[in-house]
Amino acid sequence: MRNYKHFADNNSIKKVLILLILCYFGVTTSYFSAANERDQATTMHIRLTGIAPDETVLSHMAQYIEQNNSEAAAYLAMENPSFYNITLKNWSAPWTNRDADIFVPLNDYTATVIGMVRDDVDFREVLSGDIVYIANDTANVPAYSASNNGHYAALEAIGIDLKDVLQAQTQSQLSAIPAAATAGVVTSRAAAKSFFKDGTNRAMLRFTLINHLCTDLEALKDTTRSPDRIRQDVSRSPGGDSRLFMNSCSGCHSGMDPLAQAYAYYNYDYDSDSDPDGDNGQLSYNQAGVIDSQTGTRVDAKYHINSNNFKYGFITDNDQWTNYWRSGVNANQGWNTTLPAQGHGAKSLGQELANSEAFAQCQAKKVFNNVCLREPDNAQDRQQVATMVSEFKTRHYQIKPLFSSAANYCKGS
Repeated sequence: MRNYKHFADNNSIKKVLILLILCYFGVTTSYFSAANERDQATTMHIRLTGIAPDETVLSHMAQYIEQNNSEAAAYLAMENPSFYNITLKNWSAPWTNRDADIFVPLNDYTATVIGMVRDDVDFREVLSGDIVYIANDTANVPAYSASNNGHYAALEAIGIDLKDVLQAQTQSQLSAIPAAATAGVVTSRAAAKSFFKDGTNRAMLRFTLINHLCTDLEALKDTTRSPDRIRQDVSRSPGGDSRLFMNSCSGCHSGMDPLAQAYAYYNYDYDSDSDPDGDNGQLSYNQAGVIDSQTGTRVDAKYHINSNNFKYGFITDNDQWTNYWRSGVNANQGWNTTLPAQGHGAKSLGQELANSEAFAQCQAKKVFNNVCLREPDNAQDRQQVATMVSEFKTRHYQIKPLFSSAANYCKGS
């Protein structure tokens, strides 16, 4: 299960800092009920950027709020570099690593999220697009590399305004991955290092579900699904007791393994002897015509490890995924039935996940938590999140309107 302590700690730190700033400027939570437009503008700006506005911005924001145009006030606040360099970076950083650590360096995953938000890109592309954000030539940093994080580390070291220097590029132009095999942040170097490195590639599916559908495998467990696609490495009698497999293991693997098959041609290549942490590794992909010596197909050898655990289990020979969770209890994820329930590769799987109702709800909840510093814990909060979900879809899955809506809701009255 995921360690949520990081989120609690990060939100607690942020909450204390914001409350200290609010108190310094004479605005406290107990004062919200009588807050005027300037107080509301200050609160909104701090919640979106972590810092108080200067007098010019404060005056304009207060005027917008007085005119019942809180969105314009929020968008003005989001012009501040701190919204990109701090708020969005910290918002997305936990998604890039298994520990949900907020203090990881800037990388291609977080930079891509920041750029997509800035440019109002349909956020569903975060799981399927041929897209990556790098710095333009004005940044004067080392060139982007598919085998190290130096480009982004340098950007962060000089504290440059990411809003001004990030530019969209295609992954397929900057790496050896063909356009059809790109899948947004899933095929970013940072994600590959965290979730394709070693293992069996199931981690990529699990953490994509955690970070972008706000759910984990335990919540998706369904023992009524067919176990026919569970791989050979999963014992059918763990500890000598087949009941454990039937009543527990199969509940996750029956749905997970057919989906994780989408990543069968991917790996993270690095020298484990000279570079045990994989800092100089890179994403690899077995293109058409490439045959793995151990599997005899394009499938990476990791999909056939521990094959003797249950030799009659499923043998992965291609990257065709199938969503067994379209039926049963997990139909409540709100899958888009206009899309096929199966496909090939990470890109089409990303489209399957990002077009679900769970994806839209997850983005709204994450933004609400980030801006309001709490879970939606009452009927009014839950209604606000539902409104944000609806607006998210109506406004072409753009993220900034979610931040604007949450900031308006939590600015005080």
